[in-house]
Amino acid sequence: MRLVKSLVERCFDLIVLLSERAENLPLGEIARQLDMPKSAAHRLLATFCELGWAEQDPATGFYRLSLRLAIVGQRLLAGTRIPDICQPILDELAATTESLGRLAIVGPDGLTWIGQAQGARNGLIYQPELVARVPLHVTANGKAWLATLPRDQALQLALASGLGQPGIGTSRAIRTRETFSMALDESAERGWAISQEEAEPGVGAIAAPIVQNGICVGTVSVAGPIHRFEAPALAELADRLCEAGRKLSELWPYRVASLNHTVAKAKGS
Repeated sequence: MRLVKSLVERCFDLIVLLSERAENLPLGEIARQLDMPKSAAHRLLATFCELGWAEQDPATGFYRLSLRLAIVGQRLLAGTRIPDICQPILDELAATTESLGRLAIVGPDGLTWIGQAQGARNGLIYQPELVARVPLHVTANGKAWLATLPRDQALQLALASGLGQPGIGTSRAIRTRETFSMALDESAERGWAISQEEAEPGVGAIAAPIVQNGICVGTVSVAGPIHRFEAPALAELADRLCEAGRKLSELWPYRVASLNHTVAKAKGS
């Protein structure tokens, strides 16, 4: 095991830190989070600013990423053709279920939201907080993905996501490995996963995996007020969801090379 990280690793650590903390961060906090001297962190940040990848607030001296990374990310996403191919299916699912349809992709950091469509037209309309990374153990999307993995790997990822930790999810969130493992069994048997007021009070959701060549590459879900996710309406919602999952599995244009990095990262968390 190397004791000193390479400069390239430091650069990517900085990008991840600033992307997860979109508000301005002071130099001292950045140095602490990256476990490096202030002088070294300052040199790295100065280079990022010179190249246009970061900005320093003139009033506070704090740092943030510039929008350049977001623009590059949007270009990459467009290049995968995922929005063009998948959005119409997501729009149709949201409209027919009158719920919020969402799409997430499996990547090195777990599940990340990449698309959504609002199908509710009146009454209570669910509009979630704008976050990128999907909490795995309290969401239907997380369960739908983890149910496709070997159980040891799934539990490692759930623990890294916060399973068993206080303050994540509601009082209805699963807290133990044993109960979560049973929930994954149920999800695998049904072909879809459910979260009933586990991530947010009053909100229910169901999700199905998007599978390509036997590997889950993403998830599709619908979410809304909890009363919409109880029997007898749940069966019809699940049928529509699974049909959308099958369509997306057939048309999915982007191939995820491997899940090994994701699992290895969970082990090191």
